[in-house]
Amino acid sequence: MSEAATHSTATSPGPQPAAPPMPGLLTSLEPLLREWLPRQRWFAGKGRPVAGFGLVAATELLPVGGRPDDSRSGGAKAGLLHLLVRAHQPLVPSQGAPVQPGDCYQLLLGVRETLPPRLAPALIGHVTDGPLAGRTVYEALHDPRLADVLLEALRTQARIGDLRCARDTRLALPEGLVPRLVTSEQSNSSVVYGDTFILKLFRRVVPGANPDLELPLTLSRARCPRVPAPAAWMTADLGPSDPETHVLGVLQPYLKGAADGWELALSMLAKGEDFTGEARALGRATAEVHAALAEALPTVTLGRPQVESLVDGMTERLEAAAQAVPALRPYASGLRTAFDALADLAAEGHTWTAQRIHGDLHLGQCLRSPVEAGARHSGGGEWSLIDFEGEPSKPLAERRMPQPVARDVAGMLRSFDYAAHSLRPPAADWASACRAAYCSGYADVSGADPRTDPVLLRAYETDKAVYEVVYEARHRPDWLSVPMAAIHRLATDTGPATT
Repeated sequence: MSEAATHSTATSPGPQPAAPPMPGLLTSLEPLLREWLPRQRWFAGKGRPVAGFGLVAATELLPVGGRPDDSRSGGAKAGLLHLLVRAHQPLVPSQGAPVQPGDCYQLLLGVRETLPPRLAPALIGHVTDGPLAGRTVYEALHDPRLADVLLEALRTQARIGDLRCARDTRLALPEGLVPRLVTSEQSNSSVVYGDTFILKLFRRVVPGANPDLELPLTLSRARCPRVPAPAAWMTADLGPSDPETHVLGVLQPYLKGAADGWELALSMLAKGEDFTGEARALGRATAEVHAALAEALPTVTLGRPQVESLVDGMTERLEAAAQAVPALRPYASGLRTAFDALADLAAEGHTWTAQRIHGDLHLGQCLRSPVEAGARHSGGGEWSLIDFEGEPSKPLAERRMPQPVARDVAGMLRSFDYAAHSLRPPAADWASACRAAYCSGYADVSGADPRTDPVLLRAYETDKAVYEVVYEARHRPDWLSVPMAAIHRLATDTGPATT
């Protein structure tokens, strides 16, 4: 869209009419966004220059002319702009490469005449011309007053221009919850409200049903307690030219005191404590979620054509990875046998069931509720699974496709392996014991141990390890030895090391 995209303003809940667009808004912001946007951890187009921007939608959640703020903002005047902006970038970073309409990003911009010192880290820049000339623009989520506006919109189910807020009215959303920005995320941004709720805002926005809302809603309706139920959500409906709904954010209960699965595993490993009870409980939790999804949503049977397509994709990723990472090349033929073995089974008439799954499961996507003293080793407390978005870099249609549950299992097995490498030398026996316990826990609930289908599990673990090699080579070379150790094993073994 052009600068004439929808612009609206709201100071009260309920449906709000679209207001005239701000002429020149994006043009005046563009010099600042060119510098600021590529530096954000959630910007997906790193390494390619930004050639320009397109304004998809603009909504004025607080008037940029300002109104007296509350005491937490020092009595200053602040406005709040919600923007959907498309960054135009070449597909490759070479000079002269054709520019394509790029990813759409959700921006929340605070607008003030001057920025108080406490908000200095949120600075985007000073606008010199256009409708915001003379104003300072900053990342609004750092400002508690502006973060309050988002919760109020969700609480009142506001409809503001293109923005739509909805909620589960069975859950109370009290006023006055103090917001704080979570600073540890990468692909999205989250705000915790009073240790009661957490709002995840998707930064890279695509049209269609985001699995991080779709699947938790489904599991909530199925009364599955292993996933926090969405309390409210925000979407954008952009009109006939873009008819699919865009999911912008999801508000869920905040599991106060819960331990991040990755941090918990590293802590217990460092202390020499047994983690197999936790691993088995996590296997049971995973199986419960898979069972609920299979009951609530359609499943499909993967026969020879579907499996051959799956194998082709795995093989193509391996070939591309071997080109990108020379250390992988000596193992390529051995790794390919994992995929060939799966194709051979399909050719013999073997079939597999596919269903909706988590799609990016690892220890960091799991939360452990507080447990009573002495209960941890026996699996006391409860595990919850979070972050059902899948791998954000993959197309939405691919993330929403039914897949064998072995993909989630393989992701968790690789996560145990990563945790074991936090020690020097790596705790290989610890990883093997946790992997076996996880699979046993999964079998406790599902009745089927993932290890009884070693060909499928090896293929998915190999595909995951190949992805990890490319990621580490590009972003964390010091970690490359972790997936390469798995590559060495998977290129020569006939199955994953879970026993």
